[in-house]
Amino acid sequence: MQDELKNKVIKALENVLHPDHEKNIVFLGIVSGLESQNGNIRFAIEVTTEDGSRMEPLRKAAEAAVLAIEGVKSVTAILTAEKTNNKHQRHASAKKPKLLENVGKVIAIASGKGGVGKSTTAVNLALALAQTGLKVGIMDADIYGPSLPMMMGINEKPDSANGKRIFPIEKFGVKCMSIGFMVPKDTPMIWRGPMVMGALEQLLGDTEWGKLDIMIIDMPPGTGDTQLTISQRVALAGAIIVSTPQDLALLDALKGLNMFNKVEVPIIGIIENMSYFICPKCGNRSNIFTHGGAERTANKMGVDFLGSIPLEMEIREGSDKGVPIVVSTPHSQSTATYLDIAKLILESKISTRERYTPSISIE
Repeated sequence: MQDELKNKVIKALENVLHPDHEKNIVFLGIVSGLESQNGNIRFAIEVTTEDGSRMEPLRKAAEAAVLAIEGVKSVTAILTAEKTNNKHQRHASAKKPKLLENVGKVIAIASGKGGVGKSTTAVNLALALAQTGLKVGIMDADIYGPSLPMMMGINEKPDSANGKRIFPIEKFGVKCMSIGFMVPKDTPMIWRGPMVMGALEQLLGDTEWGKLDIMIIDMPPGTGDTQLTISQRVALAGAIIVSTPQDLALLDALKGLNMFNKVEVPIIGIIENMSYFICPKCGNRSNIFTHGGAERTANKMGVDFLGSIPLEMEIREGSDKGVPIVVSTPHSQSTATYLDIAKLILESKISTRERYTPSISIE
């Protein structure tokens, strides 16, 4: 059934003509990454870097052609700049303007592996920064596992005034954007690398962020394509590494730290999450994942240690209910810790840093 639907999609796309060649986009070989999952269709259209914005009508025509097929529930087409007129070396960062130019400082929240509470930390830090009076945005860069909709309690889709630019959804005084706003929450994103990169660039570049003082980018775990693309396309003020205290997590955190060093993005510091547990009944403290490993790693690597966040039930409950602890329990000790880290970021780190624009060459 999936193969039959894919064949129908290809047939429909054969009716979509490229405006410059008067030939259909299937014949030209610029359709890639076609995926079909329970009637949800995704594919990419490869264009040159120079023609990205000009080919937006072509993208919309392709989506409309596929959406007309019986059995298709949703269509997501993206433009990817995988083909270029330059047959020699590509210096992508030199050819493309940097994204988020209206944002004062862009901070990446990263981790070497999943499950360390990076997204929870990113959301609460964004809210803590907003409480200082700054205009703050948060971008969920995890295409495969977006968590911002649940953590911020956002269920609606973004609005668009002209069908090309979209408005971020504002919640708790923070402007938010995530691929999770566009697709059903139980729909897996079965995309290859080029489609993910194209989606990220569209979310970052086609969103009407307005003037922001700070943007938090919640990175996916690891050191893959997303991290490299954002390091290349966004002038990052710095990165914050989140880790739990145990050796296994810290080993992966070091990989993330070294990756940012290689692309010349400064490390603002390391945060130790799930640092300790205080029993709500007896008040005893337990170091479930051991304690202090992130601080020792920070000292060893010559970067700042920003703070320890406990393993606390209210933090988890707030994330699940869509009301993070910085909002739900503003006077808690954990909220105070997030606020202290936010102040450290503002006062001693990015306030005097220039915007870094690393260049990554692809042979």
